[in-house]
Amino acid sequence: MTSVTATAATPAGTLGPALTGVVPPVCTPLTPDLEVDVASLLRLVDFQIAGGVDGLFILGSSSEVAFLPDAHRAVVVDTVLRHVGGQVPVLIGAIDMTTLRVLDHARRAARAGCAGIVVTAPFYTRTHPAEIERHLRGIAEQCEAPLYAYDLPVSVHSNLDHEMLLRLAADGVLAGLKDSTGDDAGLRDLIVARNDAGLTGFSVLTGSELTVDNALRMGADGVVPGLGNVDPHGYATLYAHARAGDWDRAASEQERLLRLMRIVRAAPAGRMGRGSSALGAFKTALHLRGVIDHPVTAPPQIPLDEAETAYVRQILVTAGLL
Repeated sequence: MTSVTATAATPAGTLGPALTGVVPPVCTPLTPDLEVDVASLLRLVDFQIAGGVDGLFILGSSSEVAFLPDAHRAVVVDTVLRHVGGQVPVLIGAIDMTTLRVLDHARRAARAGCAGIVVTAPFYTRTHPAEIERHLRGIAEQCEAPLYAYDLPVSVHSNLDHEMLLRLAADGVLAGLKDSTGDDAGLRDLIVARNDAGLTGFSVLTGSELTVDNALRMGADGVVPGLGNVDPHGYATLYAHARAGDWDRAASEQERLLRLMRIVRAAPAGRMGRGSSALGAFKTALHLRGVIDHPVTAPPQIPLDEAETAYVRQILVTAGLL
């Protein structure tokens, strides 16, 4: 297992060693009555750690953070941090619409002893780039935990400016970035600019789980893969091959994971949204693998039906995971 970096004792304003490796965004198991399924969450965390991951990211997109009330978020934070007990770093998403709402989540995460806080740009309202920078600086100033920016234009509807990110890194405001833009050219440009500026402590993690081998070869520090919930060992294997410079084996493992990722196509677009299909498929796969008790997703997402569940099962069988 690769060592990861910044601990809860690293204050904002200090750029320490870069976070590296496989850091899955952990799903949030739910009971049929839509409470957090604590027993399943504990098994899922153990499943990730046993799979060789280097850290955990809770309350991210694959955690259904946008669907969870504050009380559910608190249960997830307390449960995971208490159970992990420092075995691996735990990043916590403080994702909400505006600065004051984000600060409420971020302060609680910092008090709980997380290894880092993850935030997006503000959303719902139209936000100027200068306001995004003010948002990030304000959070870092008030929360004593390393701050990671999350570039998620599909949901936030704006990309994070690379010059701003590196300026904030140089000022000790940001410890790193999760890049979920899907823009490989932009990612490469950011990595080159970071290296040219000597900001090697600024961690660049890709959220594009189907091109991880390419991102690592370009110099990314790690990956935050939603599919890692289902097959953490696969991503740990891919990362190990990349670290060893065995790019042929890394590519082979990436292609295996690409085939496994076809589970997200379980439901037709005319029946539900892409997010419902993907998160439903992840949870269905975890349920079929015996990791979580129920494949329940938060409303208004539509659950997979029997035929769609059978589709997920067949892909798991083909992948040797059942």
